[in-house]
Amino acid sequence: MNLAATATNESLAQLSDLLIYSSMAVYTLAFFAHIAEWVFGSRSKVGRTAAALTQQASTAPAAAVTVKVKQAGGTAVLDKPKVVTRSAAGTRDVPDGPGAAGGTVKGDLYGRIAVSLTVLAFAIEAAGVVSRALSVQRAPWGNMYEFSTTFSTVAVGAYLGFLVAKKNIRWIGLPLVTTVLLDLGMATTWLKTPSDQLVPALDSYWLWIHVSTAIFCGAVFYIGAVGTLLYLFRDSYENKLATGGNPGSFARSVLERLPSAASLDKFSYRVNAAVFPLWTFTIIAGAIWAGDAWGRYWGWDAKEVWSFITWVGYAAYLHARATAGWKGRKAAYIALIAFACFLFNYYGVNIFVSSKHSYAGV
Repeated sequence: MNLAATATNESLAQLSDLLIYSSMAVYTLAFFAHIAEWVFGSRSKVGRTAAALTQQASTAPAAAVTVKVKQAGGTAVLDKPKVVTRSAAGTRDVPDGPGAAGGTVKGDLYGRIAVSLTVLAFAIEAAGVVSRALSVQRAPWGNMYEFSTTFSTVAVGAYLGFLVAKKNIRWIGLPLVTTVLLDLGMATTWLKTPSDQLVPALDSYWLWIHVSTAIFCGAVFYIGAVGTLLYLFRDSYENKLATGGNPGSFARSVLERLPSAASLDKFSYRVNAAVFPLWTFTIIAGAIWAGDAWGRYWGWDAKEVWSFITWVGYAAYLHARATAGWKGRKAAYIALIAFACFLFNYYGVNIFVSSKHSYAGV
């Protein structure tokens, strides 16, 4: 019976590996489809000029249209309307871009193909994570390899959840799929660990609670970080236009298709603010687990310290967003620093720092 169970577990582990590699292949196809979406969605010079005119007109609270009429043999001939705008000083009301597809049919087709492939890859990867869990008969995040595969699965699931909720965030598809491929590449190349049982300190129901919430928080923080980074690029682009600058053709082609800086800033803020309470719960749950496992709730272990630093970083970001003079770019920098702390807490602490959380290895 034990031999049969062992053989079954090994088969499930092999199936998990096969599914993870298969998902990487499908994610690669989705990556190229997203590239095609951006390439074929690149608008012509005429389209960019029209977008620039629309953007200029949108900054004016009121506009007057002047029409001249010429009489030619009793027939009225209208000149082209001349738009006279009245600018509002100190304001910048820029409309959202048309998205990665650029409003083109071909770009939209490739974008839909990319999303469909991402859904397929997500389903395959999720099946790989479940197979890993069945092979070890525990939560599939007992080491860095399992954490990485689960993390990328949850990140893609969160992205698809936004799409199902009718949120127009398909522009995040390309950076997301790129990151997922890098994450899975590192997991299968450097972090690969044979499936095994947990050490006694990890063998607790708190593994399901504490680590699962940490994975979910990290995945959503990642989406917020991408939105924040794109906000900085888009804000610089809008500032350059507002001051009479002339962005390059690549910037015009790519950045003008993103949502406005204001929309990206609002999106990132809402995402980070929504998941921050859950990150607070993650730290509290970890402290309770530490009390059960080690007899103390807090011991200033490296993982505990950097989890707290991450919490402080996001708390500072949320405070900065509500403070005059710190909104916008300054707050965005804090958000990116906070996410960098989260990444170091995972990769840096686990790989380079010796702590009580090092028992799981890589």
